Amino acid sequence: MTTRYERRGDVAVLQIDNPPVNGLGHATRKTLAEGLERALDDGAVKVVVITGTDRVFSGGADIREFNTPAALAEPNLLQLIDQVERSPKPVIAAINGVCMGGGLELALGCSYRIATPDASMGLPEVKIGLLPGAGGTQRLPRAVGKSKAMDMVLTGRMMDADEAERSGLVSRVVPGDQLIDEALNAAAKIADFSLPAIIMAKEAVNRSYETTLSEGLRFERRLFHSMFALEDQKEGMAAFAEKRAAVFCNR
Repeated sequence: MTTRYERRGDVAVLQIDNPPVNGLGHATRKTLAEGLERALDDGAVKVVVITGTDRVFSGGADIREFNTPAALAEPNLLQLIDQVERSPKPVIAAINGVCMGGGLELALGCSYRIATPDASMGLPEVKIGLLPGAGGTQRLPRAVGKSKAMDMVLTGRMMDADEAERSGLVSRVVPGDQLIDEALNAAAKIADFSLPAIIMAKEAVNRSYETTLSEGLRFERRLFHSMFALEDQKEGMAAFAEKRAAVFCNR
């Protein structure tokens, strides 16, 4: 077994289980992809959580597969991360310790990231004469800014949990024994929003990476207007209006 699948209410938890470093070899990538597809096909699942076993989220690509057919076998790491990033259901990375190389690139493809206090994150590829090859040089700057990302990529240094929270790489740092519970809480909050809105908002943000500002603005506007035709959205707006009115009336 290289990925454990568990349903907890309306949340699917995918736990990477490939000791000792939870490397993202072909078997692990395949079972992760299959787990995500299973969650997407389950109408009762609203949010997906990816985490690791013990004190390792993932140590990255399996270097034993470098220069072998397994390294490029589908789904390769780029395809897996693209699948995660384009998931119509939000995906949360619950980073439980070491998260480096391809592991961090996988976490960067997720919608939301939380971490344990002992977590450490980085892209150390330069230390073995390589560079990140699964989106790290593109997604890390968008998460922490160009200067910090350049420092991490060029030196291969690891970032601790406190710095990751300050820089925006993770949204929250929580005790290790509360990590999954916190991920489930975050998932519940995300699920409280209209899922069509989350999906469309994610599409709009993804489009910003792929097109000009003017084209992106037109795309955003089309999505914005299309939301008013959705029944779920109408109900959500009505509920929000009631809550807001109650807040102002109680002042």
